[in-house]
Order: sequence, then C-alpha cells, then structure tokens
Amino acid sequence: MFELADPWSGGGPGPWILFVPFVWALVIVGVVTLLRRTVGRHGGPGRQFRGPQYSARTDAPSPVAVLGRRFAAGEIDEEEYWRRLSVLEEHFAAGPKGGAA
Repeated sequence: MFELADPWSGGGPGPWILFVPFVWALVIVGVVTLLRRTVGRHGGPGRQFRGPQYSARTDAPSPVAVLGRRFAAGEIDEEEYWRRLSVLEEHFAAGPKGGAA
C-alpha cells in the first residue's frame, strides 16, 4: 500500500507529478492575462463608452477641448469662445452636445 506513495521505490507517479500543477497555473495565468487585456481595453460589459479624450492620431487634446480650457482659464472671453467654436464646428462638423452655436 505504501509503494504507490513512495516514488523512489519504483512505484507511484514519481517526481514529474509536480509538473502538472505548474502547467495548470500557466494556463490560468494566461487566460486571466488575456481577459484583462481584452476586457480592460474595450471597457468590458456594463461599462459606458465615453469616447476618446484625445484624438486618435497624435494623442493631443481635441481643438474643442483646448478652446474650452482656454475659456475656463480666462485666456479668452465669451465672444471669442463662441466665434472660434463656430469655426471649429464648420471644419470638424462636430460641436459640443447640447450647446448652441
């Protein structure tokens, strides 16, 4: 009965049995890593997509965001803000949601 538990007596699974849990650990880590990359990149289920904060080409802030930041900082007045915003809307055909131009 003890022969199966003793790997050095010629019976039993031997020391290679420690390899099986190692392989399963690698499989689990691989699956978790793959899920974190795909779900984390696309927001996953239940998350709302808020859109990119930066333009896709250069990772620079959008012109409308820069204009809004300048207006909020007091660098330009309201008249200048609306004038430049209307020009941006003509060029990019996308203005702020709910805003009147």
